[in-house]
Amino acid sequence: MLKKANRIEPGGQQKRSLEKHKPWIICTCNRRCYIALITGCYTCEWQLEQEKKSRSGPCCCSWKEKIFYPCLIISFLLSVVLLFVWIETSNEYFGFDWVIFLGTGYWFFWSIVLLSLFGILTAYSSLLVVLGFLLIWEGYELYLHWCHKILILLVILLCSFFLWILCKLWRDRWLTAGLSLQIFAPYMHLSGITVMVILSWPVAFYLIHLEEEVRMRRFKMAYYDRERAKEYNILTKLRALQVAIGLPFFLILLCLYFVPWGIHSPCIQEKDKLGPKPDFFGHRGAPMLGPENTMMSFEKAVEQGACGLESDIQLSYDQVPFLMHDNDLRRTTNIREVQPNASFTHSSFFLWSFLSTLNAGKWFVQSRFKPFYHMKPLSKADREKAENQRISKLTDLLEFAQKEKKFVLFDLNAPPQKHPLRNTYIRHVVSVILASKIEQHLIFWLPSFDRQYVQSKAPGFQQVGRLYSIERLTKENISRINVDYKKLFYKGLKDYKAANININLYIVNEPWLYSLAWCSRIHSVTTDNIQILNQLNHPYFFMTPSYYMFMWLLMDSVSAVLIAAIFYFHWWREHKKERFNNISIHKDNQEPVPDIENESWEIPGQQPPSSQPEPPTFSEIQVPSVSQKPSNQQYPSKEDVKPPVIAQGEGQTTTVPQGNLTTSIP
Repeated sequence: MLKKANRIEPGGQQKRSLEKHKPWIICTCNRRCYIALITGCYTCEWQLEQEKKSRSGPCCCSWKEKIFYPCLIISFLLSVVLLFVWIETSNEYFGFDWVIFLGTGYWFFWSIVLLSLFGILTAYSSLLVVLGFLLIWEGYELYLHWCHKILILLVILLCSFFLWILCKLWRDRWLTAGLSLQIFAPYMHLSGITVMVILSWPVAFYLIHLEEEVRMRRFKMAYYDRERAKEYNILTKLRALQVAIGLPFFLILLCLYFVPWGIHSPCIQEKDKLGPKPDFFGHRGAPMLGPENTMMSFEKAVEQGACGLESDIQLSYDQVPFLMHDNDLRRTTNIREVQPNASFTHSSFFLWSFLSTLNAGKWFVQSRFKPFYHMKPLSKADREKAENQRISKLTDLLEFAQKEKKFVLFDLNAPPQKHPLRNTYIRHVVSVILASKIEQHLIFWLPSFDRQYVQSKAPGFQQVGRLYSIERLTKENISRINVDYKKLFYKGLKDYKAANININLYIVNEPWLYSLAWCSRIHSVTTDNIQILNQLNHPYFFMTPSYYMFMWLLMDSVSAVLIAAIFYFHWWREHKKERFNNISIHKDNQEPVPDIENESWEIPGQQPPSSQPEPPTFSEIQVPSVSQKPSNQQYPSKEDVKPPVIAQGEGQTTTVPQGNLTTSIP
């Protein structure tokens, strides 16, 4: 038992020793792994080298890196702007996918693909910016690998290309992004202040650190005249770096403190001034619940509380008005299976006897042709019903609207050339509507062509205009307009409301956009997303002016106190560090210098020198070679090694220890 205990005891001591030093080992290993990780991701060099430490002074990288680092910042800003615009314009995703379909003939969620691409570009550039900041924080030089540099240039080119496309071919996207700021500006303001408080920690660290370095170099300039010009140049660079870091930070912070004076959001108003909830017009019915422009889609819209139904009318070659948005039949029918060679033919050149045989619902249940990305799956009954839908006639819609007492709003597409109703299609459609016996006030007449004939033939129709001037609307006796939301908010919304013009906006699918219309006292909207918008009982992002004022002053006060505390903390820590270094240096300078003549030296392995030693020979001088250096030997730094004091006497030899070297000096 005694032998067994003796065998176990050393292992226990080793374990206790390991547990004792475990926190230090874990801390050291974790830090080295962390440094290796950020260095490897940024420079693609996974071996940690101490000489990569940055030099002291204002420079943290070579001149090549200083030239390229702004490119990294530019790529980050461009990708963020592009991603923000694309996210805020999600209301237009269907229109974008439809335009791409017209050009390629293939339906896909191209808008989601671009959203993913922009998100990847933003995440990549953001990661490199954060890694560069962490390397500077740890005191390492910036060296971006050439692969990253090529990819960053590609990010800049891609973002610039897509931004150019948006500016030239899709300017409406910028209008939508501008409208989103009216909703999100108060929340972006409060979030911006929070971000500035977080950024104040590294900004304060660098500003205080640079200030202490300036003080140190000023102290050196007073004692070293020969280096005064060089130190003065470095001092100027340090001050410039302080201005470059601190001035933008405090200017942005100051703007955030006072930016609410320039914020105008319709959703910041008193509760008693909030208008009624806007009504809904089902855009082609409820196209997320049933195939567009089919009776199933219109029935779903009525079930979701639509006050009106919106559709698109084409005229067949035998003069039958039917419901179809596209000029051809590729997207919403099975024309490619029935007559592949006629899939690009204009739908108005087909007879109704052929159009009525086409299936208008199978495409809707196929995932490849799903019109909206965030559609919910259909039930088994709805799926079977959708698969059996046919192209609907205008008279079918009128009968359903009369039965449900719903308004009907439609776009009437002019037939192509060589069509028998090319010049008389307006009068023909009016005659069909009157023959259906629907109540005239349920018809919202939108086409502007031959409006005088329509007013004389059907005086009960409610005339709907576009974004006309108020004088024209008054002259044509029009009291309702149907306009694109992007154009109305930038062109005379207050004037139309002052003239008591009823406003219908299209197409409003996002809850934030519907909330903006609600807060702006819009009367009705045309939407694809009626099942979601109908569930809103209160506008999103609504707040009273007093509440926003309270949050504004509270955030400004708290952030100012926190930022001041952070700056004071860094100043206190740097001052404390400087005092500690000064005390250490003062103690080192006060250490007594040993008297070599009077002090007896005890050198291991050697006898004390006699009073009259013999002069040593060359072989007696003991200078260890490099190969004999012990592996675990600790060598003193330059600061720890002090010049030896040599007492020279006539015919005497003094042996002076220097660090771990023992040398006999005659």
